[in-house]
Amino acid sequence: MALMRFEVIPAIDLKGGKCVQLVQGVKEDVLLSLDDPLEVAGMWIDEGAETLHIIDLDGAFGERSENRRIVYDILRLAGQKGVKTQVGGGIRTLKDAKGLLERGADRIIVATAALRNPDFIRILVERFAPERVMVALDARSGEVQVEGWTRGSGRSPPELAQLFESLGAGWILFTNIDVEGLMQGIILDPIVEILSAVNIPVLVAGGITTLEDIDLVKHSGASGVILGSALYRGKISLVEALKMVE
Repeated sequence: MALMRFEVIPAIDLKGGKCVQLVQGVKEDVLLSLDDPLEVAGMWIDEGAETLHIIDLDGAFGERSENRRIVYDILRLAGQKGVKTQVGGGIRTLKDAKGLLERGADRIIVATAALRNPDFIRILVERFAPERVMVALDARSGEVQVEGWTRGSGRSPPELAQLFESLGAGWILFTNIDVEGLMQGIILDPIVEILSAVNIPVLVAGGITTLEDIDLVKHSGASGVILGSALYRGKISLVEALKMVE
């Protein structure tokens, strides 16, 4: 199998039609809000992004979403530029997944629906292929959260990562909510635990604040990082980060 290239992926989180950054996933705690998400996507593409991470936060919180059209516009732009995309937030049915993949998403990210009904992942994998299905495990104090990070599942990230790998998922996205959006750096132990539990690629988000953090994650054996607050607040340059992992 060809060695996978380590991915540095900018996050585009959508809420109320804007590109936002939240602190620890609290929907009222908006750190930053930009009016034109498509322009933001174009900026990251121009800086060399090879993949975009697009999350419909309204969908993730189970609310009516105004973001679907924007998601489609970003997918179209990325497709024109030859940039890959992974999309999540409110994907709860086969129809939701199919709609995004047909519009050009390379990977779909499933969280709450996977926890509610793990067999949903097996169905998606059989329908669309493992490499297009990513399960998001978002943990607070070692417990995976659901419903847009508002409720605990009672289960640990390594345990659930193994379950979803056994059901055929091609990717795990691990977010440590304890450090997410705080700009204080990563905690390596939970990352190492989840990497030890599975053989499929794992992307890491939460707390990545410096180039050193990215380097630590890379050397832990993860397959990539999602960059949010540090990128939007100028703590990390996407150009420099991409250069470092070449």
